[in-house]
Amino acid sequence: MSRIRRDDQDSSRKVWLFLVTLVCVLCLVFVAGNGKFDSPFLSRAAVTLLRPFQIVASWVGGKVNHLRTEFWEIYYVYDQNRMLRNEVEELRVQNLEANEAFAENVRLKALLGYKQEKTQFDLVPAHVIGRDSATWSGTIMIDRGTASGVRENMPVVTEKGLVGVVIEAAPYSSKVRLILDPRAAVGALVQRQESRVAGIIEGDPANPLMPRMKNIPKSADVIDGDIVVTSGFGGVYPKGILIGIVQTLKNDEGGLLKYAVLEPAVDFQKLEDVAVITASREAPPAPITPPPQTPGTETDPAAQKAAEQAKKAAQQPAPAPTPQQPPQQQPAAARQTENRQGGVRR
Repeated sequence: MSRIRRDDQDSSRKVWLFLVTLVCVLCLVFVAGNGKFDSPFLSRAAVTLLRPFQIVASWVGGKVNHLRTEFWEIYYVYDQNRMLRNEVEELRVQNLEANEAFAENVRLKALLGYKQEKTQFDLVPAHVIGRDSATWSGTIMIDRGTASGVRENMPVVTEKGLVGVVIEAAPYSSKVRLILDPRAAVGALVQRQESRVAGIIEGDPANPLMPRMKNIPKSADVIDGDIVVTSGFGGVYPKGILIGIVQTLKNDEGGLLKYAVLEPAVDFQKLEDVAVITASREAPPAPITPPPQTPGTETDPAAQKAAEQAKKAAQQPAPAPTPQQPPQQQPAAARQTENRQGGVRR
């Protein structure tokens, strides 16, 4: 117990001795700092005694300044990082909008070039705003309607070729039936001069993205790679609009006819902008003479015979009319004869 008390007393003495020494040093520093003593000895003693404290204070001050500098640098970097992130997001949005505007500009420029090339058509540009989910390849919705001059039975095209026809028109939107729809019926013919075979374009339910040209005679001159355009018959589609290219020929179920599978000129999976032909100044085409049919395959022999007779009658020249002379220019002998036969009184 005595040892514990002695240790406590020694500790208390050390603490008090440290405090007294610290107070004396501070008083000495204060007095030396105020210039009360000009003794070199006291100045050197004050500097020597204060050196450790100055070193510690300088180290602590440097650390505090370093921590404060690092804190502000970290906050500045964080703030700059946040601002740069926001700027990157804004630039990304602007880049997407610029790319979309550029793509739309390219499409509209192509439509404008088509409009300048096809001066016989009055075109109304439109955007595709929807597709029928039940028949994705059958119909589309566009953002033009009767307020823009769009009516039913007006053809719809792009700069690449035929798209379809308007089947419903509201004031500010319209429904378009594509040529991929099985209910479509587009008069078409092969563009090749040696062929000029006519047929009907309709959609194929078994192959929704590739329509077919049906009602082709089995002996008709149609080959792979032939270009198919609209024939102009029916009064809906003007003549000469590109429809597609023949990919393959297949025999019909009856065996007497065949049909051609077409690759459409328009990519319907990327269809975004179209044009509606509101008016056409093109003259209606002359009727196409059907190709000769082999014996035994005539669909209507009587109609075929009547058509041949009408063709021959049209080729024969009409008799020239005989001119008649007026009564005042007839000879006198002829006038006297007519008077005696008719009993004309003078």
